[in-house]
Amino acid sequence: MRIIFTALLGLLIVACSNQTTAKKATSKQEVNVYTHRHYDTDKILLGAFEKETGIKVNVIKAKADELIEKMKIEGAQSPADILITSDAGRLYRAKSLGLLQTVNDSNIINVVPRHLKDEENQWFGITKRARVVVYAKDRVDSAQLSTYESLIQSDWKEKILVRSSSNIYNQSLLASIVAHHGEEVAANWAKMLVANMARNPKGNDRDQVKAIAAGEGDLAIVNTYYLGKLLNSSNEEEKKAGEAVGIFFPNQKDRGTHINISGMGLAKHSPNQANAIQLMNYLLSPNVQKAFAEANFEYPVRIDVEPSELLKSWGTFEEDLISLSELGANNQKAVMIFDKVGWR
Repeated sequence: MRIIFTALLGLLIVACSNQTTAKKATSKQEVNVYTHRHYDTDKILLGAFEKETGIKVNVIKAKADELIEKMKIEGAQSPADILITSDAGRLYRAKSLGLLQTVNDSNIINVVPRHLKDEENQWFGITKRARVVVYAKDRVDSAQLSTYESLIQSDWKEKILVRSSSNIYNQSLLASIVAHHGEEVAANWAKMLVANMARNPKGNDRDQVKAIAAGEGDLAIVNTYYLGKLLNSSNEEEKKAGEAVGIFFPNQKDRGTHINISGMGLAKHSPNQANAIQLMNYLLSPNVQKAFAEANFEYPVRIDVEPSELLKSWGTFEEDLISLSELGANNQKAVMIFDKVGWR
């Protein structure tokens, strides 16, 4: 990974120098980023931006909900310029609380596909991740798999591994099923999936893959980039766990595989708005998008940037083109369904 990061730094300096210089909103050249992301890649990216532009990036890290609450409490006095977090559901919530503002920059608006951004241009995807099914290569034939809906079939009784319902990724997956099929169908799906679980939900996505390798279950629902991290881990046991599973993209004959984003929004009371817009453009530039793909195993949101070789090795897939705003709009319905059916 160190070699990748070193190569990235050179790549990013070029990327940064290609950015359009924005007018300065304040005499103090800084930008304040509230971020939930915790990857080394991001540190390198922001460092390269600082080096090229002279704009100091002040990073405030915390859990997503804590950052949103912090912005809410700070109100008009908030120093936040950009909120960066995973999952459209959280960005939808930040917008609903009046914490974001509309971006009028044409490049940002045009680069991000319609379904990966807010309809009023208050938040935008930076990277994509697909929520897929992984399976034990030695126990499951991928021909048995088809859709998320088919996971409730009796064939998978006590064979499915998945994390807690408190996880936003699962909430958004269920919210997408609500959006496509309605609450009744979604509730039945969640209820039947609980009945097919191999164990009570626990751990993160990587833990579900490890549990497959340990023989605790045959299928798991995970985000793609977690598998990339396992396969490139310096820990041999993690690498073996990643190698033990195959990856399957559900719903290829109908709506497509569920995707979500890591995204950003311009803070409502941004004190360094011009610098913030410059940084947002930078994060969407081709070389930076490529860096996210290569080092963090995420899919670029730009359609003119290819995924990493690892992601390409998994094959192309049709993605669900539902507006990600729907995930936020149906989040509370999903949470109530989880509680009702006992998905803990």
